[in-house]
Amino acid sequence: MTSFTTSTRTHAVVTASQDEVWATLTDPDLVARFTPFLRTVRERGEHWVWELARVPVLGRSFTFTFTERMTFDEPHRIDFTHDPEVGHGDETAGVDGWYSLSPQAEGTCLETSMAISVELPFPGITRPAVTTAMKGVVALMGQRFSHNLLEHLGARTA
Repeated sequence: MTSFTTSTRTHAVVTASQDEVWATLTDPDLVARFTPFLRTVRERGEHWVWELARVPVLGRSFTFTFTERMTFDEPHRIDFTHDPEVGHGDETAGVDGWYSLSPQAEGTCLETSMAISVELPFPGITRPAVTTAMKGVVALMGQRFSHNLLEHLGARTA
């Protein structure tokens, strides 16, 4: 197994209130419904357990389950940190990052930053190809999540 990582950082002004955006981002069922490849998110106290299914990488598909410690500073910030020690079994994926929400005249400025790490059964020499594939999957997930979030909120980007 080899470790692979990628990261993403985005921001947009969404024409919805900070409270509406907050309520959506803190609802694990909605997050799961809006995110491609994400089967479910289960809330377990201060942790959320994420289950991804059939994520394509280099002609193969992988499933991942990982545990995130969630920290909420309502309605401004959500931090999440991979916390495999409270998870069940050997976690081969995890995400560290945050969402930041701030009121704007047009709605809410939503910023996010994520670093995604996975262990995959590919040799290290495949790093450029795997990283490119991961970036594509992460971009697709982000685009579809954004579309679904805006549709749910009845909003657009300003």
